Amino acid sequence: MAKTKYVIGLDYGTLSGRAVLVEAATGEIAAQAVKEYPHAVMDRELPCGVRLEVDWALQHPQDYLDVLTETVPAVLRQAGIAPQEVIGLSIDFTASTVLPIDRDGTPLCFLPAFEARPHAYVKLWKHHAAQPEADEINALLAARGEIDLPRYGGKISSELTLPKALQILREDPEIYQCADQILEASDWLTFLLTGSRRRTGSTAGYKAMWLEGEGYPEQAFLRALDPRLETYPEDKLGEDICPVGSRIGELNPAWAEKLGLLPGTAVGASIIDAHAGLPGCGITKPGQMMLIIGTSSVQAALSDRPYSGGGICGAVKGGIMPGYYALESGLAGVGDIFGWFVNHCVPAAYHEQAKGAGCGMHEYLTRLAEKLVPGESGLLALDWWSGNKTPFVDVDLSGMVVGYTLSTRPEEVYRALIEATGFGTRLIMEAFEDAGVLVDEIRACGGIVEKNPLLMQIYADITNREIKVAASQQTAALGAAMYAAVAAGSERGGYDSIFDAAQAMGRIQEKTYRPIPAHVAVYETLYREYCQLKDYFGAKNPVMKTLKQIRQQAWRQSV
Repeated sequence: MAKTKYVIGLDYGTLSGRAVLVEAATGEIAAQAVKEYPHAVMDRELPCGVRLEVDWALQHPQDYLDVLTETVPAVLRQAGIAPQEVIGLSIDFTASTVLPIDRDGTPLCFLPAFEARPHAYVKLWKHHAAQPEADEINALLAARGEIDLPRYGGKISSELTLPKALQILREDPEIYQCADQILEASDWLTFLLTGSRRRTGSTAGYKAMWLEGEGYPEQAFLRALDPRLETYPEDKLGEDICPVGSRIGELNPAWAEKLGLLPGTAVGASIIDAHAGLPGCGITKPGQMMLIIGTSSVQAALSDRPYSGGGICGAVKGGIMPGYYALESGLAGVGDIFGWFVNHCVPAAYHEQAKGAGCGMHEYLTRLAEKLVPGESGLLALDWWSGNKTPFVDVDLSGMVVGYTLSTRPEEVYRALIEATGFGTRLIMEAFEDAGVLVDEIRACGGIVEKNPLLMQIYADITNREIKVAASQQTAALGAAMYAAVAAGSERGGYDSIFDAAQAMGRIQEKTYRPIPAHVAVYETLYREYCQLKDYFGAKNPVMKTLKQIRQQAWRQSV
């Protein structure tokens, strides 16, 4: 009888990384391990004490290596399996999360000469300090009549690779010149593991504006943006792209020894973390929208047709599943917003009450908020605490709550914030449908999905769609493991396509959330008011941008 074969999925999120060891035949998770990033998100200062400006969000690449060297051996020990039973490994990662490295693959921030230079570190996906560069790119594209081309999709976000690279070039040209590559953190890891300098088509397509058959943006555009960028793709990116679902290489002896695996183990092309959740939820065809909810959220759906327009952050053919265009958008903040409220806006008396009830503050506020009916708080919020992706693609927009009175209570605000993220989710769903992708059902996953049934019911009521919950709490990691099984191939005990892997390894729970008609009616009215606020503060009134400019000026004067 043949021995069970396993694959490893490595999931790199915003605050931690995790490994899952998965049975290739069934999708059952045999072991899992999580490693919190010791440096977390550096948004105020570097480890050496150098102060960061407004909207910076950096990470330390050593944290990513610690995830590899601690979690992979841990899952092997937990399951008690031999290295030869593992046939493949694959990574999913937040994006666009980029870092500059030298020719040997060493991050520049590891070098003593650059440890006090912010641009030598990892720029996390939510690093928004490149917004001026994004504005400049958008203005140039509009002037050239190219902004609506499929490559650009109507507007470039500051979260993408090019604005971040341009910020490095403008603010610290020495770092730019010393960087042999400016690459996604996931590409850096696969380079270390395999020695292959190929880049995944996932981030190249969604974050670096690469198109199959055409490559990166043309030299004339890059030269017009900044003459020093004319050869940016060749100099810093590389043109050798590995399709999603392909084997990018094999584990080299040095890293095989560190991880406790065999040299030659298949390593798959990495994929954006949220995108890995699509097969992890068992989605293999149009009509189903994936919803991952964590510190932020991502929505994705498969389409038979290309799309370029407002409200969609990317639409890449084969970007997640071969043969389909994968439409993607999301909310820049979800769990981050709730965490901010709990950490900064809840009075001490509530903390004492939660302690007495034997639960955490999130659970305590949820219990109180569950007692409210839709509309009872009299509050309405915009979910822009970390800026807006759909429809404005603008990090200079900010959050707000309307309807405060002297009788407003914390649980009412907490519920209003949940509702705001539900309205933002519906806005994205409608953008998908405007693009011709009907959403018959929603499949949800992520940490908050399991922890907060109230949120899930509110989302079902606001979207007026049934929401099915993924069976695994580690859906992205499971999806990465599926791609690892495809990288290994059927000859090693894996699969020849991600469709086969998803069918065999993906599943959802029997538990679902169905819309409550009475709630749907109230939320229909509130959603119309949300859209009024969205249009007014997003497009008509510049007050949010003005306040941010004043804040930045005040910060610079205080340094």
